[in-house]
Amino acid sequence: MAASSSSLLLRRGATGGAGRRGGPGEALRRLVSSSEAAPAEKVPARSPPVMPPFEHRPRPYAGWSGDEILAKRKQFLGSSVFYYYQKPLNIVEGKMQYLYDENGKRYLDCFGGIVTVSCGHCHPDIVNAVVEQTKLLQHTTTIYLNQPIVEFAEALASKMPGNLKVVYFVNSGTEANELAMLMARLYSGNLNMIALRNAYHGGSAGTIGLTGLQTWKYPIPQGEIHHVMNPDPYRGTFGSDAIAYAKEVEEQINYGTSGRVAGFIAETFQGVGGAVELAPGYLKLAYDTVRKAGGVCIADEVQSGFGRTGSHYWGFQTQDVIPDIVTMAKGIGNGLPLGAVVTTPEIANVLAQKIQFNTFGGNPVCSVGGLAVLKVLDKEKRQAHCADVGSHLVNRLKELQQKHEIIGDVRGRGLMLGVELVTDRKEKTPAKAETNLLFEKLKDLNILVGKGGLHGNVFRIKPPMCFTRDDADYLVDAMDYAMSGL
Repeated sequence: MAASSSSLLLRRGATGGAGRRGGPGEALRRLVSSSEAAPAEKVPARSPPVMPPFEHRPRPYAGWSGDEILAKRKQFLGSSVFYYYQKPLNIVEGKMQYLYDENGKRYLDCFGGIVTVSCGHCHPDIVNAVVEQTKLLQHTTTIYLNQPIVEFAEALASKMPGNLKVVYFVNSGTEANELAMLMARLYSGNLNMIALRNAYHGGSAGTIGLTGLQTWKYPIPQGEIHHVMNPDPYRGTFGSDAIAYAKEVEEQINYGTSGRVAGFIAETFQGVGGAVELAPGYLKLAYDTVRKAGGVCIADEVQSGFGRTGSHYWGFQTQDVIPDIVTMAKGIGNGLPLGAVVTTPEIANVLAQKIQFNTFGGNPVCSVGGLAVLKVLDKEKRQAHCADVGSHLVNRLKELQQKHEIIGDVRGRGLMLGVELVTDRKEKTPAKAETNLLFEKLKDLNILVGKGGLHGNVFRIKPPMCFTRDDADYLVDAMDYAMSGL
């Protein structure tokens, strides 16, 4: 991801690449230097694209400047709290798919607060629901009866297939995956978990073990967790051969465990890993293997749920499977600290042997906010919207790929997309320095995207789900303009 200081961005790739002499940081400095020194006649005489109009006037900002905030961040927040861009943005206001900085400059948000803003920044229906509930009752916990938590749970359960009908509310995706892993181990009576390489499941001591990217893992005990190859159609050893990848799951169980496992967890679309959609048919084969070994199957829908993929409401539905446990967060609250675990009554019952409690999980404010999110997504038909706009955006990105050799892969569906940049299409060499340079250029063109993948060379395009075709065209035109200047 981005660096924790301005100079660090030049020393590291987006997910922590080394800054040794001759590394990506040095390459970025050479790129910047060469672009500044390039003769003017080599750059096409071309005007930058114009952002679509938007009827919103941001309020005048009277708070601390970005420089003041940065200084205080360095003093009072940990150095591990990173930020994007060589000169970080001071974002002070948001409206639907747009963000505004301290000077009132408007940016097209193509990353949605790291895939968290589903309905749009400050969507009025959600804001009103949260404000009214806050005026009435902010917090009680589940030791008392309260309508919002059960009303929200009922609405959420209605979106789930099969017997996935019991809901536990938590505060984040990390908490959701921790609870899911606990359920799997208690229900199965086994300890071994299987996860995918290139996966991200959270930043707690337990979920760091599930995560399969070294850039996010501290050197602590991982705890009975085995990582198998991720079925990546672009970079994977077996391409799109789901059978070959699933065979490795079976071999890992046979050779790396007692033959019995607690569970298997996977994102259908690996988010932090660079918007990698798993090879078609993989989950059905992997689930069968894991269940035969006594394990339960967990779908991590923290980023891909709630219709973002366009074709389906849940990412796992693209693989024609029904998990035993589903975890979710981010888009479920449109920015509220909210997560959930949904499972079957049989699995849920294993937690009753001890006291299981979450102080803030399902609090009245977050519950009415989450319910408002579900209503907005239905009322505004956002799943169908994601399918339409996403299809248009993918087609435009693939056209751009034909024009610019640096684009190695365009992948994903709906508004859950990734664009991987390479310096050599045959070798698929990660274009680390070029990605960092284009990242800055897009920001200067008022476009905010994310970065992902082990090498930080994938643009993550996951905007608020109110993102329009005009926004998509502006994004692609800006990418074309920026890449033409390399």
